[in-house]
Amino acid sequence: MTTVAPPAAPVTEPVTAGPRRRWRPSPKLIIIVAVAGTIGYLALVPLYYLIWGTFFDDRGFTLGGFARAYNDSQIGSLIGNSVWFAGGSALLSLVVGTTLAYLNVRTDVPFKALFFAASIIPLVIPGILYTIAWIFLASPDIGLLNKAIEPIVGEGFFDVFSIWGMIWVEGLHLSPIVFLLMVAAFRSMDPSLEESAFMCGATRLQVFRLVTIPLVRPAIVAAVLIMAVRGLESFEVPALLGLQDGTYVFTSRIYFVLRSYPPDLAAAGALALGLLVLAMIGVAVSNLAGRSGKSFQTVTGKGFRPRPMELGKWRPVVGAGILLYFFFTVVAPLFVLLYTSLLKFYQAPSMAAFKSMSLDNYRELLHLSQAMTALKNSLFLGVASATLVMAGMAVAAWIVVRSRIPGRQLVDQFAFVPLVIPGLVLGLALSFVYLRSPIPIYGTIFILLIAYCTRYMPYGMRYAVTSMHQISAELEESAQVSGASWWQTFRRVLLPLLSPGLLAGWIYILVVSFRELSSSILLYSPGNEVLSILIFEQYENGQFTVLSALGVVMVLTLVVLVSVAYKLGAKVGLKQD
Repeated sequence: MTTVAPPAAPVTEPVTAGPRRRWRPSPKLIIIVAVAGTIGYLALVPLYYLIWGTFFDDRGFTLGGFARAYNDSQIGSLIGNSVWFAGGSALLSLVVGTTLAYLNVRTDVPFKALFFAASIIPLVIPGILYTIAWIFLASPDIGLLNKAIEPIVGEGFFDVFSIWGMIWVEGLHLSPIVFLLMVAAFRSMDPSLEESAFMCGATRLQVFRLVTIPLVRPAIVAAVLIMAVRGLESFEVPALLGLQDGTYVFTSRIYFVLRSYPPDLAAAGALALGLLVLAMIGVAVSNLAGRSGKSFQTVTGKGFRPRPMELGKWRPVVGAGILLYFFFTVVAPLFVLLYTSLLKFYQAPSMAAFKSMSLDNYRELLHLSQAMTALKNSLFLGVASATLVMAGMAVAAWIVVRSRIPGRQLVDQFAFVPLVIPGLVLGLALSFVYLRSPIPIYGTIFILLIAYCTRYMPYGMRYAVTSMHQISAELEESAQVSGASWWQTFRRVLLPLLSPGLLAGWIYILVVSFRELSSSILLYSPGNEVLSILIFEQYENGQFTVLSALGVVMVLTLVVLVSVAYKLGAKVGLKQD
């Protein structure tokens, strides 16, 4: 019998692993992580350093800053002035803005073309110029309005250097914002509800009080709270008007504490945190009021056509009021700046004053090295901050709206954080950060760029998110199915579609950063001044005619920048044949 040996076991060769492929992050991941990390850094790090610098010193935890800040005998009047100033200016802007919006949308009021100019032009005029213009108009000593009525009512009838003057100037400057908010609310309201009340015998005043106002109550509450927060964080009006007679609010007191020698950073931080708490309360109440808006919805699937209400015999009276408002908000401030810029020294209008007019102040600006430096710095910071913010927020909006990344809503929430931080508080917080940083940023123009990008990040996020919501995801999916990468899809599909909204945000940030003062006043250094800082310094030095010429140049520059941006905006995005 033949024995068959079993087959030999196969010899196994040791398998040598090939070279491992090193993991490399994709461009998409790098961009997303960079944008999200930058948003978190800009929003949280300054706030952390502000809290740390207020509660901790070389010896550890301390409440000494709070003791020095709030044990002052005048702290009660400071809090009262802050609340009274913010509430009064918010109420004035609400009454003026709401009345104008109602007349524009719901009545046959004349001069409707002036509404647009009266709502847009004050937004372009920087707050510091608007305040200085009203000093020229209503100062007890040099005010043109006081000089005009002096033969009738005596000297110093109007006093802009008072809490009432502060409320007047701030309220008028904020009223165009309320007007734009309330116009949208009145256009969305079904007028048939008012017509039903008229048919039941109600008078016009009763309809307005019992029907119209309750229907737009959420918009009114939101507007008054937003304006109150704006009033709390206002710096120009309290600094230029309040400090003249010792009327302090939070922002002017923080500035005074930091300008004293030696500066008390901990006490300033304690005041800043108090102001921050008030601002956060206002924003929180505003958000709660907005959530109840569903109870006041009047626009449904049922169509309606708003019909203007005839004013009848009151039409000429209302028209005169519109002209008066346009004069006080637009014509008078711009005229007094232009008039003062042509004088050798400030004086009331007279034949001698008109004969002495010249362009010498504008020639002096050409030889003032600080003026050209400030103009270049403002242009650089305005264009750079608007570009960086809108570029970053375009990616951030994609993360929040399109992606499925865990925790993506935190990006939106972090981008919203600077909205509740007043500009002066942000400037103080950044000084806490970069005074302790080994990176030599403090004292350079780049710390101002960081401040502007942080301060206006929430506005850029809102513009970008709103635009992203309007674009269907099918367009991206089609591009990716065709083989396009994420970056190609984002650059060649999304950006052209987003461009109108991104351009609107870019223009807004350009305008507000060009006129920014409150977050710059604590961070600038000689050689890094911006136009608003230079105007503030010229006012402190009594150079009224030169600062007026500088203000005229600043307003004209803003108008040119906005016009050019709109012209360029017409050439980007989608084209229609």
